[in-house]
Amino acid sequence: MGKDQFFSREMAEEMARLTAATGREISVLIERNGSVCDVSVGHFNRVSMPELTTRRNTDRLCGIRCIHSHPNGNGMLSNVDIGTLIQAKFDAMAAIGVVNGRAEHLFAAYLTSEDTAKVIGPVPPALFGHKSLMDEIAVADRIIGRFEAYVAKEKNENAVLVGIDQRGMEELAELTRTAGGVPVHATVQSRPSPDNAYYVGRGKAEELALLRGETNADLYIFNDELSPIQARNLEALIGAKVIDRTGLILDIFAQRAKSREGKLQVELAQLKYLLPRLSGTGTSMSRLGGGIGTRGPGETKLEVDRRRIRRRIYELEQEIQTLDRQRSVQKGRRERSGIPTLALVGYTNAGKSTLLNALCEEDTLAEDKLFATLDPLTRRTRLLDTECLITDTVGFVQKLPHELVDAFRSTLEEAVGADLIVHVVDASSPDWRNQMQVVDGVLHELGAGTLPRIIALNKADLPMADGIGGGIRISAKTGWGLDRLKEAIIGEIHRQRVRVTLTIPYQKGGLLSRIRANGTVLSEEYAETGMVVTAILPQEYASRVQAELDG
Repeated sequence: MGKDQFFSREMAEEMARLTAATGREISVLIERNGSVCDVSVGHFNRVSMPELTTRRNTDRLCGIRCIHSHPNGNGMLSNVDIGTLIQAKFDAMAAIGVVNGRAEHLFAAYLTSEDTAKVIGPVPPALFGHKSLMDEIAVADRIIGRFEAYVAKEKNENAVLVGIDQRGMEELAELTRTAGGVPVHATVQSRPSPDNAYYVGRGKAEELALLRGETNADLYIFNDELSPIQARNLEALIGAKVIDRTGLILDIFAQRAKSREGKLQVELAQLKYLLPRLSGTGTSMSRLGGGIGTRGPGETKLEVDRRRIRRRIYELEQEIQTLDRQRSVQKGRRERSGIPTLALVGYTNAGKSTLLNALCEEDTLAEDKLFATLDPLTRRTRLLDTECLITDTVGFVQKLPHELVDAFRSTLEEAVGADLIVHVVDASSPDWRNQMQVVDGVLHELGAGTLPRIIALNKADLPMADGIGGGIRISAKTGWGLDRLKEAIIGEIHRQRVRVTLTIPYQKGGLLSRIRANGTVLSEEYAETGMVVTAILPQEYASRVQAELDG
């Protein structure tokens, strides 16, 4: 076929004959020199596109036009056709309507911008090879080249969201937006458990591949953690980037980390997540297992990558341990100061940072986004008549990745060492009960499940929060109800801890060691009758000590 010919009539008739005989769509990919580079046979209403390897430049058209048949006789291009044109940047996308085994007409589409196209047709068979159809390719190539030259390369990625349960899908969409993506489609296949090979069934995975053209999707996000095999199978079938919920959350954390410790913790979590997902995981690409097909000098690149990642994980763990020791020193100073400590915990975007600002009358970052706070922040303030240290911690989320829990354990343990936990709940969320259970589960995992706790029902001034009880109703944004919360916090602190001055006889010196272990010693003075100690102790323990001294 000549390079100035869009499509030959002879080839169109042969395609129409085969389409009628098989009842299936047939696609032909043609390069600009007129040579056919691929022929594919699909189903009655769709045909899969092969992976293109002849792309000249990502800023221009790909140099290939796609012409396929429609067995139903209608050559009008579908949304999937236009989406595929945009996604692959084909020179043109054309469809031939087949009626009674004959090519009836042709419709052709050409890009006019990054995400729009114009359609020409119906074109009669006598004009299938007309030069004007080729001229449109040159026009489109110039338009796209100019457009790409002046458009920033960074753009929000279009994402298709996939799950096997409706629970958590809305949150997945919010996580996607927080990461900078645009949810363009969400689909759920109800299943008792994920498919071992594709997470969803094979047929559903093929439907997802078709959605790529229709929605112009850049990536697919799955609402559970995918195994390495599932991720590879899905990427091969769909032909687009595939990530799971864990990878999405890790990406958000990477964007949000500001402190050195936060960045180290995120990198550690990412590497632990990546290690088993290196391409070729297993013995198939390893030379260290021995046997046929594994012999050869040195290590494979795969083993080199694994070794480097393991080495980096070790280095990160050592650096984080050093920072943990520094944190322990700071924590020891706070404990010796005798100032009670509070930890604000809760589901992500519940309003913890806004509450910290309201209690401390400060202006730290508080956004209506998931994981706005990643690095723990401690502030000293006075609540009514009592000085306190308040720590804002990272928010929790459903299916919080174990890699993150492990990497951020030292940060999350700020809550474990607190005298009181203030659990901030988004009372306006329809899923507030489940969110509370998620936070309770993580706190128990960290060993903080039995610590004294106050429930702060934030955003309780909104209509969606009417009728919700079981805590102190507040609005951190407007200040409504904060006085009641402050009174509850101070009441709990005073109930738990008392400041005592005790004279401990020298013959009962062991009691002083127990006081140091169970409370905070503020001062020690030697007197004639014994050691005079001023300390802050839990109320019950202070009573036991006094009874022992009196006895």
